[in-house]
Amino acid sequence: MTTSDHTANHVRYTSQPDLRAPVLICAFEGWNDAGDAASTTVRHLIDRWSAERFADIDPEEFFDFTAVRPTVEILDGLERNLHWPENAFHAAHLADAPFDAVLMLGMEPQMKWRTFCESILETARTVGAEMIVTLGALLADVPHTRPPQVVGTAYDAATVEKLGLEPSSYEGPTGILGVLHAAAKDEGLTVASLWAAVPAYIPGATSPKAALALVERLTRLLDVNVYTTDLEIASVSYERQVSELVGEDEETVEFVRELEERFDEEAEFLANDDLVDEVEQFLKNLPPRD
Repeated sequence: MTTSDHTANHVRYTSQPDLRAPVLICAFEGWNDAGDAASTTVRHLIDRWSAERFADIDPEEFFDFTAVRPTVEILDGLERNLHWPENAFHAAHLADAPFDAVLMLGMEPQMKWRTFCESILETARTVGAEMIVTLGALLADVPHTRPPQVVGTAYDAATVEKLGLEPSSYEGPTGILGVLHAAAKDEGLTVASLWAAVPAYIPGATSPKAALALVERLTRLLDVNVYTTDLEIASVSYERQVSELVGEDEETVEFVRELEERFDEEAEFLANDDLVDEVEQFLKNLPPRD
């Protein structure tokens, strides 16, 4: 890798990776990351694929720092480190695939979404990416005791057929993922989106189970392998802990039992049409933006 001082479109490069037609995989913390499932997925892939950070997007133009404040960390009792809201890119070389990966992990910006998405696409062009996959997670009426549902959508018939996804028919308010999809499609890139469902009755808990489902769906989509034993162990612990918590309230126990019965009776339907509807309703309920 060679160092580059390229800073166009607010992208700050520390190195220039040599990649083979990489897939750009994106996740943003915040409203589209229920149970931290999408961000956990990307962190897991960064770790397991030994991805190296090579660029980030300067946050100065895209965040209101009175709403999303930088944080201070003290090291060794003396040194103070300042951390700004971050959107960073990591490069991974995939030995078992004919392509490589770029993993983007960040936060949904508050301002200049079109410029922000152009910065992402500028990075995609620089590394030669031909496909973008975004990851999201939402709260839904699903039981924690069953396999998490993951729906995959695409925005053109060719990609739907090629990758075995659902066509997206959503109309209404959207987040940064929707804006990025539209911009990437205009660039002629292949665009896909994977969404996992997280139980709405435990909104504050990190869900390794949903992250595991996203990893498994993504690796099937791309036909690549990744080690998941740690997520599997964490998922078993998560289900046990949530079951213990739910067991303390009889109304919640009954609610979960009803969700389990519904899931078991209509598993195939729920895994497709119902979750697509959940995603679309979730997007429609987004708060208005200035």
